[in-house]
Amino acid sequence: MAVISLSVLPLSCILGFVLLISSVFADVPTQYFDWTVSYANFAPLGVEKQVITVNDNFPGPELETVTNNIISVNVHNNLDEPFLITWNGIQQRRSSWQDGVLGTNCPIPPGQNWTYTFQAKDQIGSFFYSPSLFLHRMAGGYGGIRIHNRDVIAVPFPPPADDFTLLISDCYNRNHKDIKTSLDAGLLMGQPDGITINGRGPYRTVLAVQPGSTYRLRISNVGTQTTLNFRIQNHRMLLVETEGSYTLQDYYQTLDIHVGQSFSVLVTADQSVPASTSFYIVASSRFIDPVKTGTALLQYGAAITPSPPSGSPPDGPDPLDYDYSLNQARAIRWNLTTGAARPNPQGSFHYGVINVTRTIQLQNTAPIIGGKQRFAVNGVSFVYGDTPLKLADYFQINNVFTLGGVPDSPTGQVAPGYGTPVIDTVNKAFVHIVFQNTETTLQTWHVDGYSFFIVGMDAGAWDTTKQSTYNMIDAVSRSTIQVYPKSWTAIMMELDNVGMWNIRSENCMRRYLGQEVYMRVSSEDASQNEDPMPPNVMLCGRANSAH
Repeated sequence: MAVISLSVLPLSCILGFVLLISSVFADVPTQYFDWTVSYANFAPLGVEKQVITVNDNFPGPELETVTNNIISVNVHNNLDEPFLITWNGIQQRRSSWQDGVLGTNCPIPPGQNWTYTFQAKDQIGSFFYSPSLFLHRMAGGYGGIRIHNRDVIAVPFPPPADDFTLLISDCYNRNHKDIKTSLDAGLLMGQPDGITINGRGPYRTVLAVQPGSTYRLRISNVGTQTTLNFRIQNHRMLLVETEGSYTLQDYYQTLDIHVGQSFSVLVTADQSVPASTSFYIVASSRFIDPVKTGTALLQYGAAITPSPPSGSPPDGPDPLDYDYSLNQARAIRWNLTTGAARPNPQGSFHYGVINVTRTIQLQNTAPIIGGKQRFAVNGVSFVYGDTPLKLADYFQINNVFTLGGVPDSPTGQVAPGYGTPVIDTVNKAFVHIVFQNTETTLQTWHVDGYSFFIVGMDAGAWDTTKQSTYNMIDAVSRSTIQVYPKSWTAIMMELDNVGMWNIRSENCMRRYLGQEVYMRVSSEDASQNEDPMPPNVMLCGRANSAH
């Protein structure tokens, strides 16, 4: 894999990129980060294993910015294998060049570096970054992302006394490389060994709070395959935001957070207790047996050694109760009266009156192909070719991917097999996507480059009659959604971000074994085209000889 230098790019590309940056990003603040990704030995659950650190931190440093700022992150790869970082939920406007997945970027080779540059355009909220290659996310390399409102935009709650990020995850004691070898042989990874909070085992994460004060907790499930239920002993959580959307403010005793999802809650230290008293913070597994539990502490006061919590950690919902989780998900609604990144209310985008131009049904399947367990979308198990799809599209390299290679409906699909499908779409289309889950395990899906409206979810098979049950008024907008067993979830989204975008299972095992697809959004309007190819773009595969 070679890195292309500025001097060998076509002059028109360089000038176009420079002019774009000069005109569009004039007077916009730019933040520079320099990150080194390395291996280290760590024992999250008491068993030493190899983890991935960012600047020697596990988890990695917080990426904190403000709406519309430009982010420039120079990533040095000190691992012994290629590496990429993706930015879960960040809508890189007109720039899938920076997406950080294998379909859009060449991997950063060992011992080399690459700089991502993108804008937090018209976004606020809580997100995270994570590795996207192989099973690196199992080893770490992840961290929180906070995008703050500009000062001129009101936030729909008083400023909290402090702001905490909690990254919750299932954890395996086995090395991620060993698990990868097992998956390649057709052996599945099984249940996790435990649950971590901020990469640490029981009671090793402590949040210090002052009595009477209110705090914002940004909670992200950065795990590999396990839904986690989050709760705090004797404290209610006021849900205020999820993945960049302000929600109706309702109190919850527990929250189900599925893989890849992020929530913001407000918690008030309202208990009348002596100083240094602490309470359990719990993240426990859902829908698996036996239950795995991770714990941290909410500590009143700033004592060096907090008093242990009294009693036992609070119970969550029945671990196998899907109805509880489904009803909770349906109750989360968009706050139509507040602004977010812009001063106009979120509800000023009336998605319910826009004509749908296309309906796409994506059904997850688990076929055996070539004698090995694979996972698929509409019968197609995704495999990568010798060149990233984005580069193949840009340089018009043939036989890398298949436009329309996955049918719009699972009905009448051919026998399961391998493929590299790309859904072909056009800018400004308004699409309706139905995720159909015929299996007995919960699925979680993420769409890069976009947020979408979650208009419906229910048990059974989807058909057009289900549209009468849709929420067409205040469906919440987010970028990651769950689909319950033997159920469906429907979303709607405006295709207003040109580029090549990944639609993937957030279950790392399923994605590694083929459960993903790409979507190309193109435009005939030159003013809406994607940004020019960056001058520092890495070229690999057949793109090396095509430029």
